[in-house]
Amino acid sequence: MESMQRLTDIKTGLLLACWLLIAPVLSADEGQREPVTIEADSAVFDERQGQSIYTGHVVITQGGMQIRADEVTVYTKENELKRIVARGEPVRFRRQREGEKEILGEARRLDYHADTEHLLLQDRAWLTQGGNRFSGQRIEYDMPRERVSAAQGEDGSQRVRVTIQPKPKASSPEDDRP
Repeated sequence: MESMQRLTDIKTGLLLACWLLIAPVLSADEGQREPVTIEADSAVFDERQGQSIYTGHVVITQGGMQIRADEVTVYTKENELKRIVARGEPVRFRRQREGEKEILGEARRLDYHADTEHLLLQDRAWLTQGGNRFSGQRIEYDMPRERVSAAQGEDGSQRVRVTIQPKPKASSPEDDRP
């Protein structure tokens, strides 16, 4: 019984140490000054390799961005966040910045490059923004440029599908007459 408690204390200490080591790194990006919160069932941090692996109901939140996945690997170099790779059934992505339209995405794999704010969704991927929807095997989203590209699978599976919502019709004074 005492050994189980000690093991639990060690796990808790390791998770806290992982968080204390990775939190400053995740918030170091110039454009991402918001604090980062990572929740998971377990975490392993390898300082030499510059990576941490989070498993089980992983939720990463930073400002208006959120990633939910089954497993997430965070890559760092010289105390700076470089990349996040998430896998899940599915991985869910959400971004809502003040004054901007909400962006939602889903796939089985997500690859996010922090320095360029480039998002890659793969395998049954879709992305929506302001009612417009893109789906395909592979979707790339360049956040600063607001540029989306989508592609089908190499075997021709899951063709690209784009749905663009028309702008609402502006009402004219004549439309208001009985």
